[in-house]
Amino acid sequence: MNRKIYLLVLLLWAYGSGCIAQVVAPNAQLQLVADGFGFTEGPAADAEGNVFFTDQPNDRIWKYSTDGKLSIFMEPAGRANGMYFDKEGNLIACADQHYELWRISMDKQVEKLVVSYSDSLFNGPNDVWVSPSGSIYFTDPYYQRDYWDRTEPDMPTQALYRYQNGQVDRLDDQFKKPNGIVGTPDGKMLYVADIGDSKIYRYRIHSDGSLTDKEFFAPQGSDGMTIDERGNIYLTGKGVDVYNPNGEKIEHIDVPANWTANVCFGGHNRDVLFITASDKVFILNMQVKGVD
Repeated sequence: MNRKIYLLVLLLWAYGSGCIAQVVAPNAQLQLVADGFGFTEGPAADAEGNVFFTDQPNDRIWKYSTDGKLSIFMEPAGRANGMYFDKEGNLIACADQHYELWRISMDKQVEKLVVSYSDSLFNGPNDVWVSPSGSIYFTDPYYQRDYWDRTEPDMPTQALYRYQNGQVDRLDDQFKKPNGIVGTPDGKMLYVADIGDSKIYRYRIHSDGSLTDKEFFAPQGSDGMTIDERGNIYLTGKGVDVYNPNGEKIEHIDVPANWTANVCFGGHNRDVLFITASDKVFILNMQVKGVD
């Protein structure tokens, strides 16, 4: 076999098998954007690539603009946790203060989308993803908060839900503690983390928004999640771990913080990884791009 052809075949094999994991830009270094927050969470990028994230203990939503400026977008903010932008440019937020899901316009008008299920208050919507069709999928684990009056949940179930056309449906309640969630940009696949059982699951999304074909994807839980243009899934906890679409771990990104809570792609070209980690936020230049 011609040596050049052999090397090309070897390269393609290595890439397909996950041996080549180059998602971080060559020579890129993790950059600290800011620290001194209470606990950072929920990063979400708007259509221009500006990243919005939360400081939950201090009840604020911050904005990190594409020109590198940091400013407070909203305060108070319902103790917002996980967030995601819908196609109309509204911020969908898991408003943890009263266990609700909010839609926040860019002029800071709030619409409460869901407040209860079957006459029971939610545990506390935690993370959220909006499909291209507009269906909103969110996880509802129970984490006791020091700003709550209650000390136990209204419902024993920790589950995955969908909000669609004014109605909320429970889709799956077979979790120990569901948390991070993300879907593919074509709206056909959904990934959900069971952080309480150290597992990631993948579902098939149908045209009516329902889910089928639940399957085990990876042996790791995750707080927040994102996806890149290659279909790689980014998991958080102790740093950031990257899995290819076959469920193979291809890269680990160290983050100097006690806990890495969440991650998203931002910037003009969607090639900057934005990382919320305990009291800090970081950015990292990538050679892959995120997806809308």
